[in-house]
Amino acid sequence: MQGVLWAAGGTGFTFLMTALGAATVFFFRGSVQAAMQRVFLGFAAGVMVAASVFSLLLPAIEEAEAAGVPGWQPAAGGFILGTAFMLGLDQLMPHLHLNADEPEGLPAQWRRTTLMVLAVTLHNIPEGMAVGLAFALAAQHGDPASLSAAWALALGMGIQNFPEGAAISLPLRQAGASRWKAFRSGAGSGVVEPIFGVLVAASAGSIQPLMPWLLAFAAGAMIYVVVEELIPEANLGQHSHSGTLGVMTGFLVMMVLDVALG
Repeated sequence: MQGVLWAAGGTGFTFLMTALGAATVFFFRGSVQAAMQRVFLGFAAGVMVAASVFSLLLPAIEEAEAAGVPGWQPAAGGFILGTAFMLGLDQLMPHLHLNADEPEGLPAQWRRTTLMVLAVTLHNIPEGMAVGLAFALAAQHGDPASLSAAWALALGMGIQNFPEGAAISLPLRQAGASRWKAFRSGAGSGVVEPIFGVLVAASAGSIQPLMPWLLAFAAGAMIYVVVEELIPEANLGQHSHSGTLGVMTGFLVMMVLDVALG
């Protein structure tokens, strides 16, 4: 139960940061520069890559080895399953990436704004799972260092969720949506984080031997999102150094947070 409460607090924070980012639509009057949008997306990608390695895959390997299992087995197996999970969602759920013209997934007669929000919601799922699992792991160990690492992960995800919320609400506003609708859509895209975070934390206690697999699963899902969506969109255009620097900065921030706090 303690892990569930911690997960609720951590994912509640990440959702709040998404909502605060979406709230920039009330103060931002101009159009979003392409270079700035690439920085936002690149930063999110860097944070997610670092979190996948330092907060998920390495703990998965350590948990497996502590149980007498070769660390690479659940790390690789969970990673593959997480990738397959996101690939399946990507093929099934109708969604539209921010700079795309044609939607992906199953055909649906939904509005363009709805499809854009679903695209962001899709990659918020593994983020919520990652934070929830980190707090569940901390509760199982009862170790202050594990709890600090979980909060470091939540902090890193929250930091990258702020520009992510802005990256969905501001383009929606420019596409003609009202400020309140753009805000609700941007903030609503982060609701899945506390939902999935609490769900995995609540179930972690009953499937503790599978924790290394679950951690690697979340890592595979996040890396899929980074490679499939964030990095390509961060490097659009002829001069994409801003997106690349955003990736490097996000990775550095998340790495420092995890090592310093965890």
